[in-house]
Amino acid sequence: MSNPFDTLKDAPRLLLEAKLEPRQTKRFQPTGFADLGPARYKAHRDDGVSEMLLVESPQSVANWLEAMCWEPPQLGRMASPTSKLAPDLDGMPYVLVKLPDGKPLTNSILESHRLNSPYILEGKDTRVLDMLKAEVGGMEKGPVDIRKLAGVVFKYDPNAVLHGVFLAKSELAGGRLRMPRLISGFIEAADIQDAVSGGVKNDHIDPSGDTKRGFGNVPYHRTQFTAKELKVYFNIDLAQLRGYGLGKAAEAFLVAFALYKIERFLRTGIKLRTECDLAVVGDLKVTAPDAFTMPKKDVLEKAVKDAVAACRGEKLFADPAITEVVYEEKKKAAKKAAGADEPDEGGEDDGAAE
Repeated sequence: MSNPFDTLKDAPRLLLEAKLEPRQTKRFQPTGFADLGPARYKAHRDDGVSEMLLVESPQSVANWLEAMCWEPPQLGRMASPTSKLAPDLDGMPYVLVKLPDGKPLTNSILESHRLNSPYILEGKDTRVLDMLKAEVGGMEKGPVDIRKLAGVVFKYDPNAVLHGVFLAKSELAGGRLRMPRLISGFIEAADIQDAVSGGVKNDHIDPSGDTKRGFGNVPYHRTQFTAKELKVYFNIDLAQLRGYGLGKAAEAFLVAFALYKIERFLRTGIKLRTECDLAVVGDLKVTAPDAFTMPKKDVLEKAVKDAVAACRGEKLFADPAITEVVYEEKKKAAKKAAGADEPDEGGEDDGAAE
């Protein structure tokens, strides 16, 4: 069988998109922001200026793609530290965080900041921090060796290479170790219209009760939307990936891994919220490069399995693949009885992030 990624070897980006539609009726609920509400904006299109809406942000789509690593996929952000990797990804490294009693607490794929999670780097157990300090040492001054950094991050958690990580602790090269996302995605709606409705929280015992304390009837409004066009977009930065100098086996794995997540996300079901249940219309379309065709599900599954085996064979992954760390919060440094600010002798740093 020919390599399904041969046509990508000189492409700077892999761009994909797919049309979406609500599974029932035409209404949907977009993402919202605390100080903004729905992200509305105008854009110039072929047929003039259009009212646009960001339905799902790049950071949220990243979370959904990471949820595809597990078996079953952790839909609805039901993050569980006891989940197992999908069989196709068996052998892929990540960092597992346990409590002192041995129960799983979280891991680097579930954590928002991935390897930079405080549960990995800020507890009493410093084994991961110490490994990172040892392997990315020498970059406290001068330019950051991004290739060396990429190789170390890939060794312990390839998912963090794909989705980006910022190792902000000052002990790690002065907090300058940053890798941008190789894959990004978002969902956007065009030619939108408001769909306004509402409801009421009923209190059948005391309708006129004190609403500030949770009693009484509370009316509310809701704004959903309809759209002429609804699309999901993905961008895989192949030029940046090649710039990391990880080698052919690692590059093949990361490309296959990215497409595996996208295919699984679109196939499993895009239910972003209770009132935002979307379905793909037609096929995922490749908009660049023209010569590339999106591989089918079985081809991607085999490509991921083979790439994991190749990376393990070349010893690019940590061994064992799962690096374990125990999280136990550092004790706050106690103040002296006299009220001085400095800690007692032997007091530990509180581990606050820089």
